[in-house]
Amino acid sequence: MKLALLSTLAAVAVGANAHFTMQYIWVNGVDQGQNVDIRVPPSNNPVTDVTSTDLTCNVNGLSGAGVSTVSIPAGTNITFEWHQHDQRTGEDAISAGHKGPVQVYIAKAPSTAATFDGQGTVWTKIYSSGLLNPQTQEWATDVVNANNGKHSVVIPASLPAGEYLLRAEIIALHVASSYPGAQFYVGCAQVKITGGGNANPPKIALPGAYKPTDPGITINIYNNLQSYTAPGGPVWSG
Repeated sequence: MKLALLSTLAAVAVGANAHFTMQYIWVNGVDQGQNVDIRVPPSNNPVTDVTSTDLTCNVNGLSGAGVSTVSIPAGTNITFEWHQHDQRTGEDAISAGHKGPVQVYIAKAPSTAATFDGQGTVWTKIYSSGLLNPQTQEWATDVVNANNGKHSVVIPASLPAGEYLLRAEIIALHVASSYPGAQFYVGCAQVKITGGGNANPPKIALPGAYKPTDPGITINIYNNLQSYTAPGGPVWSG
């Protein structure tokens, strides 16, 4: 009990000023530039209310007005890159105390990505990584940090052509033993998929699908955790 409390207090101290944002996307290994094709939030603070529309694409993220949309072929490898501040070097990309899962969702826009607010049952989960090693307590966030803030996903080739929002999410669970405690770091990029197929994948709503009582949202990760179930349901493989 004492060890768990000390670990929690240490995590709070480490994480107090260690917030971060998604700042870059890479298309098949090509860096698109800082904040290009991304709906940029006003600060690096997390979202903590799972019922808020801020959960969709972060604060002020319901519109992509003025944001460019990158054209990509179906099956493209997209890499997301996160940082605490406006710098790529000189500090960890994300604080080591921010343990938790990394997830990616995609939603097809009715018309343009820039005018799409992402509301409703429109999101498909295409990537999720959580607790990787219960013995060492290695999380997906540890891998992102070791990779200088980067994680990647292949856009399913069977998705229909059109404009989409890509939503990357890191959930920091260092103070998630009560709600609201989990910290949702969300970044949305605007893409136009060319080629593609005719898949109709399963969809959820964000906000809507996440509940405060979800075991992946309200959880004590310092109590010899052996497994983890991320919110949002299973990954669609495409």
